[in-house]
Amino acid sequence: MLTMDDFVKEDDPILRKVAVEVPLPASDADKQLLASLMEYVQNSQEPDIASLYGLRAGIGLAAPQVNVSKRMIAVHLKDKDDKLYSYALFNPKLLSHSVEKAYLISGEGCLSVNRTVSGYVPRYARITVVGTDLEGKSIQLRLKGIPAICFQHEIDHLNGIMFYDHISQEDPYAVPDNSIAVER
Repeated sequence: MLTMDDFVKEDDPILRKVAVEVPLPASDADKQLLASLMEYVQNSQEPDIASLYGLRAGIGLAAPQVNVSKRMIAVHLKDKDDKLYSYALFNPKLLSHSVEKAYLISGEGCLSVNRTVSGYVPRYARITVVGTDLEGKSIQLRLKGIPAICFQHEIDHLNGIMFYDHISQEDPYAVPDNSIAVER
């Protein structure tokens, strides 16, 4: 089981590298790692388990955050309508996105960043993501709201981008043009 000890911190060079594609069909080792990413995210949201193992709560996780530069992410969260989005994907990518932007009112955080970073992170309001799940099936998702923001955050990790790279240096709370506010 992954714990906070497995995470690299924000100054680790692996978080700035572009992760490599996972050869498909995925190896048993790659499947095990992706399953572990999902297990962490799910466990971190269970108060008893999180407390027992000292896990910081998270809704998404990318392999580079646990020192593996491969294109895999796990996302486990509910949207504002209480719909569950629980996906572990190999080689996820943005297929398309809206012109309209969105941002989390509360700002974003990251399991590899042990400090508060204030400011709005402009994201696409609606996206289509494709990837391959643990069973080897192709998945296509149309997302908006918090699921869209979370997937973009995790895919950024695969491209060496940190969430705070998107925050305006001049005015961290500048509302992005043509954008909608999203509540957590």
